[in-house]
Amino acid sequence: MAVDHAAAEVDHLAAERAAARFDVEAMKIAWAGSRHAVDVADRMARLVASDPVFRKDNRTMLSRKDLFKDTLRKAAHAWKRIVELRLTEEEASLLRQYVDQPGYVDLHWGMFVPAIKGQGTEEQQKKWLPLAYKFQIIGCYAQTELGHGSNVQGLETTATFDPMTDEFVIHSPTLTSSKWWPGGLGKASTHAVVYARLITEGKDYGIHGFIVQLRSLEDHSPLPGVTLGDIGGKFGSGAYNSMDNGVLRFDHVRIPRDQMLMRLSQVTREGKYVQSDVPKQLLYGTMVYVRQSIVADASKALSRAVCIAVRYSAIRKQFGSQDGGPETQVLNYRTQQSRLFPLLASAYAFRFVGDWLNWLYTDVTQKLEVKDYSTLQEAHACTAGLKAVTTSATADAIEECRKLCGGHGYLNSSGLPELFAVYVPACTYEGDNVVLLLQVARILMKTVSQLTSGKQPVGTMAYMGKVQHLMQSKCAVKTAEDWLNPAFIQEAFEARALRMAVNCAQNIGQASNQEEGFYERSPDLLEAAVAHIQLIIVTKFIEKVHQDIPGHGVKEQLQNLCNVYALYTLHKHLGDFLATGSLTPKQGALANEQLGKLYAQVRPNAVALVDASSSQDSDLTGNLQEFTITMVVVLGESSTPSSEWIKYRVK
Repeated sequence: MAVDHAAAEVDHLAAERAAARFDVEAMKIAWAGSRHAVDVADRMARLVASDPVFRKDNRTMLSRKDLFKDTLRKAAHAWKRIVELRLTEEEASLLRQYVDQPGYVDLHWGMFVPAIKGQGTEEQQKKWLPLAYKFQIIGCYAQTELGHGSNVQGLETTATFDPMTDEFVIHSPTLTSSKWWPGGLGKASTHAVVYARLITEGKDYGIHGFIVQLRSLEDHSPLPGVTLGDIGGKFGSGAYNSMDNGVLRFDHVRIPRDQMLMRLSQVTREGKYVQSDVPKQLLYGTMVYVRQSIVADASKALSRAVCIAVRYSAIRKQFGSQDGGPETQVLNYRTQQSRLFPLLASAYAFRFVGDWLNWLYTDVTQKLEVKDYSTLQEAHACTAGLKAVTTSATADAIEECRKLCGGHGYLNSSGLPELFAVYVPACTYEGDNVVLLLQVARILMKTVSQLTSGKQPVGTMAYMGKVQHLMQSKCAVKTAEDWLNPAFIQEAFEARALRMAVNCAQNIGQASNQEEGFYERSPDLLEAAVAHIQLIIVTKFIEKVHQDIPGHGVKEQLQNLCNVYALYTLHKHLGDFLATGSLTPKQGALANEQLGKLYAQVRPNAVALVDASSSQDSDLTGNLQEFTITMVVVLGESSTPSSEWIKYRVK
């Protein structure tokens, strides 16, 4: 009976896919950006899925020690395959991504190497990068301390120059100065880029980076004066527990002067602190790149969670049976659609805004090379804000997808608990989301203050230049169908964002002290920052669907998803739109009415849309192996799934 039931479910999902009203292969290209990107990703996904060393089905059942050993084994095997197959940098990066297990190599490639590239001199890069590229040294990024994370300027570790020996003395003067959290530090790393307060000639010159060896290259034991270890288990089963996050303390550890990263500043042999002629603004390029990567990762994680929930909802049946007939697919219930389809739309929205951020990184880099800093402030605002908004939304969405799968979503075999536990740290690392949004708010307040002087905002803040129009404009929507007009959507979001920013600026202006006013209004400022960032996401989605997008029905489906994202966001934040006078209550109701109609248009395409957005991450186009609707291939979960899951098998 189980086999027959499984076969019936195979036919059922096949029918879902056959109902799609668009070219799925063309949608994959629209998602990935090119045919080349689709092919390379598919090839690397198949390489990982077909290699038994990269198995994932037992990960949540391993002890912490065995999990870490498994991570080491996979990292070594991945490097072996990269070398044997002579993979390109693009292919190697994708292979590591599909191994899908946090480990020390993430920080080695993602933080240690870029720090040396961005802050090291040419001589330093020639010395250290070949060692890192060949894994002759393993690096981590030691910035965060027990006492300070977001407030980098508050770090307490010191690097005091000793002119007698031409060395820096690295020291942890307090308990709270202990480096805390660096991935790869606990067990694996031999070296670290350590951030410490540079002190020379009795003066504190603030935070600078230093390359410090931590462990012997002979027997991997800690060097004299270095105390380090793993900080212990983290949230979830498996999940981020494969990463050896560590603690590190220094007791007057000496390093050569030339191990200070000296691209932007240096200390001479005599102990003089000298600024180089390389502008500090170059560091913004690295910042934009890292945050672009985080936004891209948000779309990937969200697409995986939505893929699980959509496929489960298409297979799962509950209630609605009449006269012994079949029950109703959960995906057909409007309550399920109204919770799930906005998340599907968000995955696509975050993907396309991430693509735009990739373009922004290239643009900022080119401008920095010719010492054009005109867009730096705007670039900082949108990258900080997009990191905050997309990661928070994705973490919440993964949890919502778990709920959408009912009790089954709570099983490790669903893939969702581990996906959530792995992803949720993104809300904190590379900048706490609240702190980042307050940085966006400061830039918004500065921009508003400059409007009266005639200075025109640029880039994603250009809409603020229409202040006179947007402060007085009335939304022209009269019917539900009017909400399909992108011009109406765009202006509503612009009016909301600008009016919230102007209102905050006016309230701060009434305070006796501007800084105290900012502090008092910080909750309102957070909301204004979110409104600005949501405008950017909506704008970039609208711009995407206005492009020439080949493939039968692809543009139409993207237009539907764009409208779902915009109108759901409007519905969710309707209070903002009403409070600022950007909409009337009637117009808000019409938006919700149109949203329901859009859900009906998304419904027959839902399974195909997650196939297109998750083809490499999840089912490997469905040709490699049988897998359960709980995404055994996505997160490689339980080899002994529950009897319920065995029912829901698909090809």
